[in-house]
Amino acid sequence: MSPLVSVIVNCFNQGCYLERSVSSVLSQSFAELECLIIDDGSTDNTRQVAEGLMNRDKRVKYYYKENGGLPSSRNFGIQKAQGEWIQCLDADDWIHEDKIRFQISYLEQVDVNDDIVFYCDYERVFIGENQNILNTQENVIGSLTKDELIQRLLIPDFLADSPHPALQQAMLMKKSILSQTKFPEHLKALGDRYFAVAILMAGANFIYTPMIGAYYTKHQSNRTNSWNYMKNYYILFYESMKKNYPGLNNLYQIGLEFFLDEAIMEKEEEEFERLLKIVSMPVRLLDKRIQINHKKQLIFFKNIRKILPSFLLYEKYRGHRTKKLISIIFRN
Repeated sequence: MSPLVSVIVNCFNQGCYLERSVSSVLSQSFAELECLIIDDGSTDNTRQVAEGLMNRDKRVKYYYKENGGLPSSRNFGIQKAQGEWIQCLDADDWIHEDKIRFQISYLEQVDVNDDIVFYCDYERVFIGENQNILNTQENVIGSLTKDELIQRLLIPDFLADSPHPALQQAMLMKKSILSQTKFPEHLKALGDRYFAVAILMAGANFIYTPMIGAYYTKHQSNRTNSWNYMKNYYILFYESMKKNYPGLNNLYQIGLEFFLDEAIMEKEEEEFERLLKIVSMPVRLLDKRIQINHKKQLIFFKNIRKILPSFLLYEKYRGHRTKKLISIIFRN
């Protein structure tokens, strides 16, 4: 007998996307599933769309909760889930019709007593204003070891040459994993990243299932479009890592150096102080052109930068004439 899979579709003011997402669940070639729509305090038509979907298929259930963010919604959905396996899905994304069946078929190759996470490749889908698809980008993960997965998860995507390897939409995990580890509710962004590291550190067995199984959208309403929003959560992510997994510090030094450089360049005192507490010395700044060995030297460098004209240190602030003058000076 096939195990029951609980698909948790979290939704916050994404009623316009919800039908497509849930339809991808209901059209799965694997039929033993329930679809839980978790409405995280929406003020749009999410409830009305959900009611229509429940009338369409008895496997669809709807739950409303006060707004608490994405990790909170997932934890809420897991409490309601009846399945042995969990698939998380954002309301603006969808999954391949054969994803769950294909991943479940890999149970024949593993120890069913292990805490298993199946993960697959995915496609990035860029959506326009009228929900038309502007572009797509395949992201092939490949089979990675535990150490490779952790190391990649600790590096910001914009500093890496490979895709995010543990996207929730692309995963299917045994519910027993979630009895020990919850989604971090203080991380409304990057929670997937922290959660994946946490379950890997707890011994979860990640199994690669080679298929484009999920379609992960990018559109104008994504909160992750805000750099200041994401920068705050990246620092909070690293603060959480430092507190709970201090042995991993060296693996995310590249990220800390990037954000330190950014904080010093933009004269962001609060961000600098937060990073100063968690960074390991030495650090390399200014595109790794200088090495600073002690925190007192780092503070001194930050203070010197505050009084120097920005164009002397940073190319982004140099106009054409300044670039030409500097090239002449250094050539001589």
